Amino acid sequence: MALIVQKYGGTSVGDIERIHNVARRVVGTRQAGHDVVVVVSAMAGETDRLLELAHGIAERPNERELDVILATGEQVSIGLLSLAIQELGWKARSFTGTQVRILTDEAHSQARILSIDTRRVLEALEAGEVAIVAGFQGVTAEDEVTTLGRGGSDLTAVAMAAALGAEVCEIYTDVEGVHTADPNLVPGARKLARISYEEMLELASLGAKVLQTRSVEYGKNYQVPIHVRSSFSASAGTLVVAEDAAMEKVVVSGIAYNANEGKITVARVADRPGVAAKLFGAVAEANVVVDMIVQNISQDGSTTDISFTVPRPDYHKTLEIVRGVAAEIGAAEVLGNDQIAKVSIVGVGMRTHSGVASRMFEALAREKINILMISTSEIKVSCVIEAQCVKRAVRALHDTFGLERPPQEESPLPTQTPAPTGRTARGRRPGTARARAARRR
Repeated sequence: MALIVQKYGGTSVGDIERIHNVARRVVGTRQAGHDVVVVVSAMAGETDRLLELAHGIAERPNERELDVILATGEQVSIGLLSLAIQELGWKARSFTGTQVRILTDEAHSQARILSIDTRRVLEALEAGEVAIVAGFQGVTAEDEVTTLGRGGSDLTAVAMAAALGAEVCEIYTDVEGVHTADPNLVPGARKLARISYEEMLELASLGAKVLQTRSVEYGKNYQVPIHVRSSFSASAGTLVVAEDAAMEKVVVSGIAYNANEGKITVARVADRPGVAAKLFGAVAEANVVVDMIVQNISQDGSTTDISFTVPRPDYHKTLEIVRGVAAEIGAAEVLGNDQIAKVSIVGVGMRTHSGVASRMFEALAREKINILMISTSEIKVSCVIEAQCVKRAVRALHDTFGLERPPQEESPLPTQTPAPTGRTARGRRPGTARARAARRR
């Protein structure tokens, strides 16, 4: 018997029939002999509805009160799913983030998890119940409700799996796994059987919307196997695990893009110490996250150009801030472009294969796509291009690196999570949650 954490997103519980479908899947896992902890998001569209209500009252709602409002979406979902499981003749108990005591810091709307008290969840499992936990929310030491940011239910599920020592964290969504590219752009995009934490982190941060970035980081830190699956299919999904030797044979694992960015250039600014600190310090004070930064080499030894990208929702605010700072630092002008996109290739095999970047540049050149900025790391290359070129760029890169062809190293995953045998990947011997609870006594 294994302990499995399952997370169901908003589309998976979008209406009553889908909630019944989730209940049947959960019961099926219980019937297979496993203990189950379920983490649930708000029903599809509910968080946006609550945000609209809040903004109908206040143009800039107080973040504390906003968290109180948004946390109610998940509370409805866990209650409904608990009832649906009970209607199938199985025991279930729902818990809010406060009841489970998912302790966070005080950063409303973007809180970070500090600890999880698993006592009540373990008691529910020992009583033969399915424990259903509200995703996306937590509580501070002063009992203030907090939320974990968009996609925060992924983080709740992975953190719960780590705290409980679960065998696997299954993330159920409306796609069948992680693909080599967005299937909406590339019809031939292939589902990956496995991907490393590092690759998934890059893909998530570069625009892939399958998993929240922080949840992958948490899984990597605590070595929690994450299985991304569809809640509408019984087929196997994508397993996110630690890197192995076979993964390095695949040069590029996936293509990601983000068409929601803006680029700002500060032209002919003084090339002296402290200028960049003043510029980006002002941007940081406005809580704007800067992505790519490129500084040109000074030709005359006195001035240079600094270009950087920011999320498009922050573009106009940032442009206004930078124009104010530009006068102080003696810049000639500030240029902006909010019709850009970032396209990236990702793969751990880049560490051991040369010429990958040049192949990417050649593919874009063949499509007559101009590169505005370039950024690299050990396992990714990103290019900023005009937004209108995204579709052609993604398809060209997917074809260039042969991502439609499945590598021989990949093997299909089982459609059901098997009961563990021997020692687990994290070096602990498997055991039921009830046995672990008994041992803690």
